[in-house]
Amino acid sequence: MNLSNIAYLLPLIAAYLIGSIPMGFLMGKLFFKSDIRTSGSGNIGATNALRSFGVVAGVIVLLLDAAKGFLAVYIAKTLFPDVTPIIILTGAMVVIGHVFSLFLRFRGGKGVATAAGVFVALSWLPLLLALMVFILMTSLTRYVSVGSILGAISLQIFTIIQSILQNSSDVYLVLFTSLIVLLIVLKHQSNLSKLIAGNENKISFKKK
Repeated sequence: MNLSNIAYLLPLIAAYLIGSIPMGFLMGKLFFKSDIRTSGSGNIGATNALRSFGVVAGVIVLLLDAAKGFLAVYIAKTLFPDVTPIIILTGAMVVIGHVFSLFLRFRGGKGVATAAGVFVALSWLPLLLALMVFILMTSLTRYVSVGSILGAISLQIFTIIQSILQNSSDVYLVLFTSLIVLLIVLKHQSNLSKLIAGNENKISFKKK
């Protein structure tokens, strides 16, 4: 393995480590002396942080999780601006790090906010449209899980449409989006089961 190949590995490793930083877990431990994994749904993401610690904590965790995705891809784009596969793989690695955190015995969040941060750096327009779908569906149903799943699926659709309209044939981005959508849907399996059973928690914006 030559030095250039080793250099390509560095942003991938860094992305996984950045993604592994469990912002929701740290928020609970540092500011509320509580383990978020024992509260609410047990998830370390922004939705459970909101339910467990209040709106402010939830928003902060959301922004920090998204920042992980943006930062990792920004670093890769700065180091290798013309190497699209490495940039895309870096985006995948930071989401994988969030979902399978090294610091929490390979357990983590559902990857939605971190994936959003990745798309801010990669392709913001499909993300913006998908965010509108997320907000609309979450507002209508009061289920974040429904908004997240439908938002992720719409992100795939909007990414494909953008690729067609721009004649870009950005295979790497489309494949990456497919991976992210699959991962998000799989991580929401328990939510889907609760929805079918009629006992999924609805979102609430009570202050704590």
